[in-house]
Amino acid sequence: MVQPSPRFPLEVQDAANALKTTAVIPAVTPFDKRLGGPLTKQSIRVLQINLGRRCNLSCSHCHVEAGPYRSEELSPEVCEQLIALINRFDQLESIDLTGGAPELNYGFRPLVEAARARDKEVIVRSNLTILFEPGYEDLPEYFAQHQLRVVASLPCYLERNVDAMRGKGVYNDSIQAIQVLNAFGYGRDPNLQLDLVYNPPVPNDANFSLTPEQATLQQDYAAYLNEHFGIVFNNLFTITNLPIGRTKFHLQHRGLHQPYLQFLAAHHNASTVEHLMCRNELSVDYRGNVYDCDFNQMEGLLARSPNGEALTVAQLLAADSLDVIDQIATRAYCYGCTAGSGSSCTGALL
Repeated sequence: MVQPSPRFPLEVQDAANALKTTAVIPAVTPFDKRLGGPLTKQSIRVLQINLGRRCNLSCSHCHVEAGPYRSEELSPEVCEQLIALINRFDQLESIDLTGGAPELNYGFRPLVEAARARDKEVIVRSNLTILFEPGYEDLPEYFAQHQLRVVASLPCYLERNVDAMRGKGVYNDSIQAIQVLNAFGYGRDPNLQLDLVYNPPVPNDANFSLTPEQATLQQDYAAYLNEHFGIVFNNLFTITNLPIGRTKFHLQHRGLHQPYLQFLAAHHNASTVEHLMCRNELSVDYRGNVYDCDFNQMEGLLARSPNGEALTVAQLLAADSLDVIDQIATRAYCYGCTAGSGSSCTGALL
């Protein structure tokens, strides 16, 4: 173990050691070179909207860096543009609402109701604990009334692991929220789908591992949650931690960012590429900017038209087309979506 110098604080030495560690790590092969060419866009079927950074939690693995003290959220102008987009393009099959806690941010209910009026699937990515916040107690009934597909974060089925990642008491609140959703028919009624999301712990050392096999882990979740709490759900989604946001900061602080990228690249699975979520979706931020995916959004990597112009919702409306992107912007963190069985907002790709 490295002993701290009496002349320098330990955190300064940590940073210095991180620089020494990463300096000898070879660069990761650019993602598009690994593919042998650019990643191409297909016809858009999914519109994922990040309504803002406001959230009642501050989870350690949050790539959005959301929290109670964030104030960024959708504006009325952008909300109206998004509703126009939903109404105009029949090719959109699914409207995926995320945040922050999407329910806390402006535009949540207007977007839900506009999309359901057009008979489109609406996904709400819920942290579950929002159901107990003052003023939001009607959400379970609202979800059921509009037949929203609830994709809920539960990064483990064990209390100690969830509370370590998301805060003390979050596990118990999450369990109670799922029980409330079950009481409204979620997980039982075929029109009321409830999916849970597993995230692995953020690495603290170089003993990296891929996410567990999704089908097997789903069986473990289902057995434990049903036995202990009488809970039922539809699917478990396993999602790899990409080195973005708080996860990136955590890895950089420990000198693990570049080694983690190398690990993901070493486990690249070419069979996942045709299933990548970025190929048929657009991601939109609260300002109306357009990205190829939520991860690019958090890194500020804008989607661009073939002539290099950064895209906005207003420009899509003006062009009267969603299919204006030829090539997807990629970076080294994209290996997180192709490692092993792959990873997406709907879980493993294979």
